[in-house]
Amino acid sequence: MAELSVNAAGKIRVLHIITRLDRGGSAENTLLTVAGMQPELYETALAVGPTLGPRSPTEDVARQRGVAFLDVPHLMRSISPLKELAALWELWRLIRCGDYHIVHTHTSKGGVIGRLAAWLANSPIIIHTPHGHVFYGYYGPAVTRVFIWLERWAARFTDRIIALTAIGAEDHVHLGVAPRQKIVVIHSGIDFSRFDGERPDGHEARKSLGLPAQGVVIGTVGRLTAIKGPDDLVRAFAHAGDQLAQAHLLFVGEGEERESLQALAQELGVADRVVFAGWRQDLPTVYAGMDIFAFPSYNEGMGKALVEAMYAGMPSVASRVGGIPELVEPGCEGLLVPAKDPPALAAALIELAQDEALRGRMAKAAKVRAQGYSVGHMVDKIESLYEGLLKEKGIARR
Repeated sequence: MAELSVNAAGKIRVLHIITRLDRGGSAENTLLTVAGMQPELYETALAVGPTLGPRSPTEDVARQRGVAFLDVPHLMRSISPLKELAALWELWRLIRCGDYHIVHTHTSKGGVIGRLAAWLANSPIIIHTPHGHVFYGYYGPAVTRVFIWLERWAARFTDRIIALTAIGAEDHVHLGVAPRQKIVVIHSGIDFSRFDGERPDGHEARKSLGLPAQGVVIGTVGRLTAIKGPDDLVRAFAHAGDQLAQAHLLFVGEGEERESLQALAQELGVADRVVFAGWRQDLPTVYAGMDIFAFPSYNEGMGKALVEAMYAGMPSVASRVGGIPELVEPGCEGLLVPAKDPPALAAALIELAQDEALRGRMAKAAKVRAQGYSVGHMVDKIESLYEGLLKEKGIARR
């Protein structure tokens, strides 16, 4: 095997690249990955573009564990050819100067520019985690075709693509993005530690959320953005009419759709029963205040919030998209409905709201199912992937 140029401790240098560290699942998953790597084996850095708004507390954990954070000023989500060229240059310099053995990119924008920079810098190993994909649900047909073409092109110089679910892997193969042998399935890992204590009191939880003690509470957690389908949830809630007349709808999160959702609730006559709680750190309390978790997304790689809700003992109603069917077996952990179908979503919510015994059975099954998605399992599999590729490339530590 070839011997690496390593530091005195013989560590493998790994650079992760992501466009931004927002409160979404992809950023949280990336932070959990870098924070969880064995420090005696890996010297880990994370290159990230500018981030607006609140950031995940997991960033502090990663910094405390020795992860180096590197700023990439021009790596932004918005499309701008000049900024993309500048970001490519910034990343190329970082990779060349850092002499990284593994470059691991995350999400679509960071993945394309980051992998190109790594290829131009002659990185020995290039890995990409899309955290889902943008092959449907986000853009129109023309833009989607461009993204698929870019992913096919970048996959040519990618050693492995990490899909979060088997369905996500098959989407890549079916669309010709990459051959099956280049794809490995590693589920997103969730830090369940904060859910392992005594379950918060439900009445106190509702009080803290501004919810009444009585009546069914349907809740969701995540960014208030169109791809998550929050307007469908409001429409479904209103469509249910008298059958959910005593119920309340809870949104936990923030995003660009908040004002329009509040206006929609007002227009449909349910504003007095819809609560917008903003971002909350105390998720165990949040879930304790709910009876049903709703997840009406148009596209999901896996769904971090859904797994957390399941672990917290929540029966769910979710869209039949992306990797969600691998998490929720209809009638077992929850119910699945077509995306963009408020009447079907309403019918499923009514079914669960009116059957407390069914909710109880699903809650127990959901808790068991979620236990296989811990952050420890995820990090172990990623480290095994790294070690396998190092061996495949003929690279050995001192």
